[in-house]
Parts: sequence; C-alpha cells; structure tokens
Amino acid sequence: MIRQRLMQCSVRAAPQTSRTSLLRCRISHTRAASSEAGEHKSGHINTGHNEGIIFFNNLLPFRLQWLYRQAWSARRRAPILQHEAKTDVIGAASPGNVLKDATQDGKLGQIDVVEILPRLKEGGAFLKFRHDNSADAKAVAAAVRAHLKQNTIRPWWNPFSSVKANLVLGKPWVEDLFRMPSHRLQVEFLPPLPGVEAAEISQEQLYSIFRPYGKLAEILAQGSDSKITPRFAYLDFAQPRKAIMAKNCLHGFTVPPEEGGGKSGTVLRITYARKERFGWIKSWLFDHPRIVIPLLAALVAGISIAIFDPVRTLSIRAHITRAFHIEDNIVFRWFRRQSEDLINKVQQLRGRDASDGGMEVLWEDRKDEIDLIKGWLMESAETFIVVQGPRGSGKKELVVDHALQHKREAQRLLVFDCKPVLEARGDAATIAAAAQQVGYRPVFSWINNISGLLDLASQGVTGMKAGFSETLETQLVKIHTNTAAALKKIALEDRHKKDKDANLSDDEYLDSHPEKRPVVVIDNFLHKNSEPGAYMVYDKLAEWAAQLTTSNVAHVIFLTQDISFTKSLSKALPDRVFRQIALDDCSPEVAKRYVVNHLDFDHEAKMVKNEDGEEEKELSPSQKRDDLEELDDVIGQLGGRLTDLEFLARRIKAGETPSKAVKEIVDQSSSEILKMFLLSGAEDRQWSCQQAWTIVKKLSQKETMPYNEIVLAAPFSGESDKALAALEQAELISVQSVNGRPYSVKPGKPVYHPAFKRLVEDRVLAAKMDLALLGDEVKDESKTIDKCENELRLLAELPKQPGEVSGRIQWLLSKIRVSQDKIEGYEKETADLKKILLTEY
Repeated sequence: MIRQRLMQCSVRAAPQTSRTSLLRCRISHTRAASSEAGEHKSGHINTGHNEGIIFFNNLLPFRLQWLYRQAWSARRRAPILQHEAKTDVIGAASPGNVLKDATQDGKLGQIDVVEILPRLKEGGAFLKFRHDNSADAKAVAAAVRAHLKQNTIRPWWNPFSSVKANLVLGKPWVEDLFRMPSHRLQVEFLPPLPGVEAAEISQEQLYSIFRPYGKLAEILAQGSDSKITPRFAYLDFAQPRKAIMAKNCLHGFTVPPEEGGGKSGTVLRITYARKERFGWIKSWLFDHPRIVIPLLAALVAGISIAIFDPVRTLSIRAHITRAFHIEDNIVFRWFRRQSEDLINKVQQLRGRDASDGGMEVLWEDRKDEIDLIKGWLMESAETFIVVQGPRGSGKKELVVDHALQHKREAQRLLVFDCKPVLEARGDAATIAAAAQQVGYRPVFSWINNISGLLDLASQGVTGMKAGFSETLETQLVKIHTNTAAALKKIALEDRHKKDKDANLSDDEYLDSHPEKRPVVVIDNFLHKNSEPGAYMVYDKLAEWAAQLTTSNVAHVIFLTQDISFTKSLSKALPDRVFRQIALDDCSPEVAKRYVVNHLDFDHEAKMVKNEDGEEEKELSPSQKRDDLEELDDVIGQLGGRLTDLEFLARRIKAGETPSKAVKEIVDQSSSEILKMFLLSGAEDRQWSCQQAWTIVKKLSQKETMPYNEIVLAAPFSGESDKALAALEQAELISVQSVNGRPYSVKPGKPVYHPAFKRLVEDRVLAAKMDLALLGDEVKDESKTIDKCENELRLLAELPKQPGEVSGRIQWLLSKIRVSQDKIEGYEKETADLKKILLTEY
C-alpha cells in the first residue's frame, strides 16, 4: 500500500522532481497514516526485508506533560509540531534530512525514508527507512551517528545537549499512554516462545547491553527470595534522555544464548519505572516515630506560638480596651449625645430600671469602703485586695461600678468571672469559658480532644506520649500568660520617650506609676470550690494574680463570699498581708431608707395647688402611703440583704403592705428550704434530710449556734464536716471562722431565720421530720445494744470469769440500760407524733 502511494505521488510530480521533493512527498503521505500509537494504532512499527528503524533523541523537550495530557488527536497535533505543510522538521532537526545528508555520498546505496513517527512525550522520533542489498541497517545507523557527531545539532531550549540517534535493535512499543519518561527502567526477562523458560540476565551482561546508550548509575537485580514473576531488574541512568534512548532501542530485543540469554534466548521488555526521589525521607520519618512525633509536636507548638499568640494577645487587648465595641465608637457616641433627649423621654415612658432605685443610699453608707479601695489603687503595694461578703451584698456593684468607675472609663479594667468557668462541663468547655472571659481568640478547644486521641495512638506505637494534647492546666496557663502580656502593653501604652522618667525600665516605671496599671477583678472566687478540679482552676488564678501584682503589671481585686479565702490565696503570696474589706448586710436604718428611696426613684416632683390655692410640691409615693410605718417592725425579720430588700420594695410598690410583703417573702423562703433541703428525692445530695432539719430546728431558736454543738448532734456523727460544707455551699447556713477554725453557724440569709421559725411552727411538718429523726435515734441505740450484747456473749463463753472483767460487764450492762431507756422514751415521743400526723393535716 505504501508503494502504491509512492507511485501515485511520483506520477503527479513533474519529471524534474528532485530526490528531496520525492522524499518529502513520501513523508507527508506516510505521516498521515501514522500516529503516536504506531502503525494503524497497533503500538508497534513493523519492519520488512531491508528495512530498519532509527530513533532520534532530543528533538523536543520531553517534559511536555501539560501539552500531552490535552485531549488532542494525533492529526491535530501533527501540523503544529511537524509543520507538514512546509517541511518535515520535528523540533530541533529534520530526521529525513539528517538521513539524506548522512547517506548522500552513495556509498551505502539507495536509502529511502518510509515513515516518521514523532514521540512527543519522549522528545524524539522514530525514522523507518529502506535500504538495498549493498548495505545493512547497522551501517546506515553508524553513518547517521557519524554525521550528527560532525554536524552537531543543539536545540535552542537546551544548548548543552545535542541530537542523538541509534539503531533500534528490538521491536519498539509505540504507545500513547500517560506514562512519562523516567531515568529508571524496569527490564523484565521473558521467553521468546510460550512454554520456554527465560533466563535471568546477570548484572554484568545488562551493563554491557545498556551501557552504550548512556552512563548507568545503578543496576538493582530482583531479590533471590522474591516470588514475583516474570523476573526483572531496575536500571538507573544518570540522565533521563539516556534512558529514553535505551528503552526505545532495546525494547523487544532478544538476548542470544551466547550472550547469556539461556538456551533459546531471552526477550527484554522495558518500561519506565518511577523512582521516589524523597523516598528515603518518608522511610526515615515512618521508621523513627520516637523522634519524629515529638519533633512534629514541637513544630506545631512553635507555629502556634509564632502565628496565633500575637493574634490572641491583640484580641485580649481589644477586649479590655473595648476597641471593637460599638458603644465606644466615636460616631456612635456622637449620635447618642445628639439623641439624649429622645432616649430620656423613652425611658420615662417605659419606666426606668427600678433595680437602680435606692442604691444611692447604700453607696453613701459604704462610701468609706469605696474611698479605701481607690486609695489602695494609688499605692504600689504588691498584694491582693479582697472584698468578701455574702451573695447579694453588692460586692461587684461596689467595686466595678463605683470604686473602679474611673478605670472602666479609661478602658483599663478586666473582669474575670469564675462562675461560668466552674460551671462548664468538660475540659474543652472550661477552656472556652476561660478564654471568653479575657477575649482570648482564636481558641481551638475542640482540637484538644483530637490531640488526645493522637497522643493515645502515639503511646500505643512508641510507648510514650507525643505531647500533642495539652492538659487543662497547661491551657489555662497559656491563657493567663497571653493576658498578662496584653495587660503589660496596656499599662505601658501611655509611656513616651519625651517623659522625664524615660530612662527607667518597664518594671521601675510601673512601680513608680501605680495609677497607670490596669485592674483585674476576679469575681465569684471560690465559687463551687468543693467540686473536683475546682481548686486547680483557683490555684492557677491565684498564681496568675500573684504574678501580675509582684511584677507591677496590674492591680488584682478578688470578690468572694467564702470566708476561707486566705487558705487559697496564701499559697500564691505566702509572705504578704492581704488588704481586706468585709461587706455585711445593711443596718436596719439603711435598709429602711433603701426601700423608701426605691419607691421614690422614678418620681418627679411637681408643683400642685393645695386646698387653699397655694402651690406646693406634690407628695412622693412613700409620703402618700400610711403603711410604711410597718417597716420598723418587719425590716428586722427580713435583714439587710440587698436582693431581699429589692424584692420587698418591688412588692410594696406593687400595692402590698410591708407586713404582707415580708410574710410572702418569708413563706417563699420557707418553701424553698422545704423543697431544696428537707424533702427527699435527690440522690446526689451530700446531706440527709435529718441533718438539714436538725440545723433548721436549732437555728430557729437562736440566730447563731456554736459549730461544735451542731457537729455533736446525732445526725452528724461520722460525716459532720462533709455535710456542713455541702450545706454551706448550698447557702442554707453560713459558717464563721476564726484563725481558720470554724466556731459558729448562722443562717445563710437573714430571712432564713424567720423562715426556720415558720417551718418549725408547722406541726405536721415538724412531726414528720421529728419522726424520721426518732427513727434514726432508735436505730443508733439498737446498734449500741447489739454491740454490747455481742461482747457480753463473748465474755460469757470464757471457761472461768476472772475478776478483772467484772467492771467491763457492769459497764456494758449499764450502757444497755441507758440505751433501752432512751428507746422507751423515743417510742413514747413517736406515739405522740403519730397522733399529730393522724389528726392534723
């Protein structure tokens, strides 16, 4: 078929057609029938009698994967790469012209080009030629190599290399798969015929076969114990183009028996093999986990410190200075000033917040404490300020809203509330809550759970933890450290080089300017301190506060209702004396004024005419009421707790009389005590109903009872401290201490004292609770009798009764008699209580 096309081309051409024109015509026609998949897309180039194939290398850049992966057909690529409309040049040279120039002397006879197959991904081309009987293919290939050596062709994209050519000895596999060239070849050893055994070529023979095509870097033979068939070997060339030449020239080459190919010869099947350049790195990383995993953990920590810590410090600083709060924006404040009249009118229509009513009286009464805190903030003493008082005594309002109002306006105040941190469930939630209090962002608390799993896996692999996960303690320390850095920047932000004391160090400057330091208020300190893990959080807070005060970075104020705060804070500052303020309930006079001022809070005095026509001021709501005289009698029952006083003022303002309002408050408190402490049902309580009732009965008689009197009561035997601590935490009682030793017990709120009386006066409830107490007493005395009887039984079994045990026998008998008398008395009381339960309801 090829011969017919050549004859047709010669007929159409003029008689004067030169050999070059005929050659180009042949190439153009044969090229249209060929592609990168071989002749008729068979993957092979067939050679007949007196035909040979030469492979030209380095004609094109072989790393054209981006172009080869495009979905282009061979016909669409051929005109672009081969320029078949003008010439047969492929990249750097024309293989046909090279063959023509190498054989133009006629010594090798007639040489014709049959076809040219370009190899885009390998950067070369196959040239199929035909010769007569006066020469052979090896001589033609030798002439081409000699010509290229004398007339070096260097491609413009790589002037340090040149075009090379070699005779194809095997049967090349011309494929268009997405297999890119590599400097490593995989040579498989196959039999020439089915059923014949192939020989494994030795490394020496492989070297002699492949070395003429380029420098070999390594020959890796298959292991003798490998069961993979067919057998193979890896050959690494120094350059990828040398491997391309060897692969295309030797694929399908049959090694004869005399050259080590076995009895019937061995066929070489060659493919490109990928060699991982950084495989040794991956192997080393996976083979040394004890070294790699800790290094990886250190790298992650280093990146976190380098990238996230500055962002977190900036976020904390913005949280303290309220840089991103819209209320502090200049534009927002301008609009608010312009609309103050409208806002005031809206507040008058809606009614101002009644919770602020009457507070002026309280702050006037506590003006000395406010001035004392302000004076302490102007000093440079390196110690804590502690404000202690029961819940609802106004500690936070006194410190934050009044004593530190100038710090809040100067944006130098940080309030850390311990309550949400201690009420969080789980380490991740605790970390997130602590971070939210100071504005620590970004915080990846959820990553700690994943890191824990990685540490567990690392411990299973290497026998040791990698350190990916951080404990709650470590995370809290990081939050405190970043907060301290932000506070120091805020303290030094007003410092300038032109100041008189510019030569002082930062510590000396802060020591000499205590007014520049920001203030940290730690609210609800020792809240729920009996829960597991709470002391760790409080200890870290105390250590952080000690660091802030001793380094003159900030003033620290603790707000707590726990009277045993010195035990926790002394660990952080053992050699300091704390500055303390104890807030107690209001006095009856201040409480009465608070309620009256609360009633008159939103009243605006107007001028009205009286019966005589004269103008006078309108009476206030408190002056219009005649029942406020009852306050003198009932305010003592309620006490001076601010929350209870506010509740009383709201009820009176709603129309109730003071006596009825106090009665309702006492009844409500009684219901709360009954539900929370006296009724059974909650299994997680650390106290019994009998223990709570014993305290209610004793404190209903006196407002203060000795601590030991409560401890020695029968229901508290054996577990008194634990139960009393739980009741104090639940705010049923308040334990007073002196020198760290508890000495008295009083109700948790002043209103609880009349509530206790109200509960004891309920005959049915008292009978029911006393009946449960008597049942426990009978059980205890019965246990005592059983123990004594068992011991007497042991003494009776002695063969002789020595005189020394007579005293012990008499003591046991008297103890049995005393317990029996108590049981009889308890039985009589039990009968009386049962009559009450049966007759009353």
